[in-house]
Amino acid sequence: MSVRPYRNIQRRVSRKIMVGKVAVGGDAPISVQTMTNSLTADAAATIAQIKGAEEAGVDIVRVSCPDEESTAALKEIVRGVGVPIVADIHFHYKRAIEAAEAGAACLRFNPGNIGSDDRVREVVKAAKDHGCSIRIGVNAGSLEKDLLEKYGEPCPEALVESALHHARILEDHDFREFKISVKASDVFLAVASYEALAKACDYPLHIGITEAGGLRMGTVKSSIGLGRLLWGGIGDTIRVSLSAPPVEEVKVGFDMLKALGLRQRGVSVISCPSCARQNFDVIKTVEALEARLAHITTPMSLSVIGCVVNGPGEARETNVGLTGGGNKTHQIYLEGEQAHRLKDGDIVEHLVKLAEQKAAEIEATAKGK
Repeated sequence: MSVRPYRNIQRRVSRKIMVGKVAVGGDAPISVQTMTNSLTADAAATIAQIKGAEEAGVDIVRVSCPDEESTAALKEIVRGVGVPIVADIHFHYKRAIEAAEAGAACLRFNPGNIGSDDRVREVVKAAKDHGCSIRIGVNAGSLEKDLLEKYGEPCPEALVESALHHARILEDHDFREFKISVKASDVFLAVASYEALAKACDYPLHIGITEAGGLRMGTVKSSIGLGRLLWGGIGDTIRVSLSAPPVEEVKVGFDMLKALGLRQRGVSVISCPSCARQNFDVIKTVEALEARLAHITTPMSLSVIGCVVNGPGEARETNVGLTGGGNKTHQIYLEGEQAHRLKDGDIVEHLVKLAEQKAAEIEATAKGK
């Protein structure tokens, strides 16, 4: 395949930190996060939710720790899952210390919001003692009163000033294992804030459009905002915030990264929107394929085109391809070459089998290198 310079994304240079076993920043892959919505005190329910996200490929999971019952359950949760856990802390510095002691890989809190310098010192000590990183999480909906009075409303300057203020507090305590987010539900505000922050520091950035909405609208807003940032090289770890099950956030996050060529996981399906030229039911076929191919984690591509107008061209660019033909007979392509014809009726089963075989071939080749 020819070199395509227009596809190159030059990522912002940032320092690297560790969230448990997952590297964030530097040359590390952009990680995908989600957050549980079960009661953290219900360890079994929270573990089950995290395991569902793990199956979808999640790298890091955040859980709320608003009370002692939650931090008490955290130790069992950490033991019961295979991904690093971020403890979400608001104002209660003791919860942060308890979460670090329970095995959290990262503490999400803003040091300027938890009280005296002595309290900050205690939390930083706990983070250092237990190998925790920290996430500074600035949100347009909860900016400090003095900044709102200074700027009159949430704006990029206010979000960045808040973030750098919290960062200086950690730096003053000789702690630099942190990442920063400056989230807003307004796409324009969030993007402008992240772009300004990216120029102001070299810390890794956790990007997201907060309170983005339901599955459809939240995906659209997040794709616009995060897509612009990622395309511009900004972002070291992402969370797609949806009013939807956590596993959906993970799926959208990976699809976003796949669309930009920043990470590859599983089967990328290229399919036509369907029209009167289609020689089989494209919509139902793709819907069934997406469900049946979800177990494949090997990066690969599959095209499903309903007619011969664009089908052959798309098939040349994918590992497996299907082009609809007349008389209920369709053409199968493997690695861009015509392989065989397929009669109508067993399309999904046939493509699933071919995809599984191709995934096995790719894995075997990778192991042989």
